[in-house]
Amino acid sequence: MPENLETVLRLVADGTLTPEQAAPLIEALTRAERPESEGGDRLHDRIGRHMARAQRSVERAQERVERARERADERGPGRGRQLRIRVTEHGRQVVNLRIPIGFVDAALSFVPGIGGDQSERIRQAVEAGTLGPIIQVEDPDGDSVVISVE
Repeated sequence: MPENLETVLRLVADGTLTPEQAAPLIEALTRAERPESEGGDRLHDRIGRHMARAQRSVERAQERVERARERADERGPGRGRQLRIRVTEHGRQVVNLRIPIGFVDAALSFVPGIGGDQSERIRQAVEAGTLGPIIQVEDPDGDSVVISVE
């Protein structure tokens, strides 16, 4: 079995590619192996380059997952995993946003209505490993904003 075909089948077996994504690659690889196929070498080379790029992408994704796991291990077991922002208007929940802890710094600049003081308070609470509500504001009309670490 050609090496590229084995690679495609291995990527399907480990879930990196779906069978639907692999089908055209397998077809092209088997077509490239046929002696009557004109330009088979060029096609075979193109597929090989495509497979090499796919493999590099998989390796980079695995590295990112490993780095994220390491950061989670550094945070320790008692630390929060996500920041939750809930907004209620007239007793009805209108926003229920969950942000992974690793994205809090970037996300806070995009959330409307959170000023510099509140952003800093949230960042400090996340860094300190706080669990539970950080900011909780309610008014008599049933409107509220709750920002917590879960």
